[in-house]
Amino acid sequence: MKLSVIGTGYLGAVHAAAMASLGFDVVGVDVDPGRIDRLRAGSAPFYEPEFDALLAQVMATGHLTWSVDYADLADADVHFLCVGTPQRRGSHAADLRYVWDAVEALIPHLRPDSILAGKSTVPVGTAEAIEGRIAHGWTGDAAHRPLVVWNPEFLREGFAVEDTLRPDRIVVGVPAGPHGERAAEVMRQVYAAQMAEGIPLLVTDRPTAELVKVAANAFLATKISFINAMAEVCEATGADVVTLADAIGYDARIGRKFLGAGVGFGGGCLPKDIRAFSARAGELGVDQALTFLREVDDINSRRRDRAVETARDLVGGSLRGQRVCVLGAAFKPNSDDVRDSPALDIAARIHNEGGQVVVHDPKALANDEARFPSLRYEPELRVSLGGADVVLLLTEWQEYRDLDPVATADLVAAPRLLDGRNVLDSAAWRAAGWSFRGMGREHG
Repeated sequence: MKLSVIGTGYLGAVHAAAMASLGFDVVGVDVDPGRIDRLRAGSAPFYEPEFDALLAQVMATGHLTWSVDYADLADADVHFLCVGTPQRRGSHAADLRYVWDAVEALIPHLRPDSILAGKSTVPVGTAEAIEGRIAHGWTGDAAHRPLVVWNPEFLREGFAVEDTLRPDRIVVGVPAGPHGERAAEVMRQVYAAQMAEGIPLLVTDRPTAELVKVAANAFLATKISFINAMAEVCEATGADVVTLADAIGYDARIGRKFLGAGVGFGGGCLPKDIRAFSARAGELGVDQALTFLREVDDINSRRRDRAVETARDLVGGSLRGQRVCVLGAAFKPNSDDVRDSPALDIAARIHNEGGQVVVHDPKALANDEARFPSLRYEPELRVSLGGADVVLLLTEWQEYRDLDPVATADLVAAPRLLDGRNVLDSAAWRAAGWSFRGMGREHG
């Protein structure tokens, strides 16, 4: 069986390499020649742990090729659609232009009985619309028209290789009837190696499969915003949100994961997915079902406001002229992705208030500079800390967690720190003489 992957970003490039590592012949296609050139050279166009090694391994086998020409995927049996679905400009809805461009480019090269497996996160109903476009452009026997299934991705940036090769579940949404049964059987063959390891494969209808990813992201975003709402209450009452999260996390019905209060979530998925989900609910006439997601989004935005307020308070009421060291710019550790990054947004806001901002990040500085060229970026951690009037830890990279509070105090102009991710030992930093603030924690 030969596979194609359309779109070679985080999702597509990792999926292509992972499938090739399982022995499939895979061609990855993208409209960006620069990205394809880098992949052909064995160089990842983004930072993702373990991906460079996987890419080198599969490129050596000859099972994986890269192309900018859709004609090169004409003999594939299954085509994985992995293009981006960003937020539409001026709207909360998803922008599907890349989906439609890819589908139109693919149609002339589809074989009879081939399968288009959508992995992109899309509004519910997209699979049916794609099926309609294929039917309109298909000139062959209708009985052997290519089928559309939906196979949502669940990868986490920073763990993309692991999540692709060993996901906690595989979901495949298929059309009704015999065609759907045939498509489900093909997808079982594609994922036979994972199924042999005991990973469950759930076969559903297509609308359910389309909803799985956005529903999961909506739940996770809600959980994060819930604990951040509790952080607001803790700040008003003197309670400690970390201890609160530990206590309620012991409840098996709740669990401790995603109860990390701080500056909130960001990235290319959660923010735009919950907005697109709400927009789609409005189109379907069930917008009241998801009105709570607006508050989830609002709470998340307020945490960024609160971080700026806390930094301002730490330096005596005004950030103008203050040297502010921002530790972290990627939206999460083990990634160079700065899309909707809380850290970078907070840094930009402080810069706009007149703060002399210096940003450090282990992997994301090139992407940072492309987004906010007016900020100062420093690749050396010690230099970025040097002479700081206040330090803001905003992305929880391990090297920031490992900082020694005594040694770090010798580098800065004033030992003031905001732990925007609540990952440091507050007692140790205070004992070293730091004016230390967390998010939803007691002052000191």
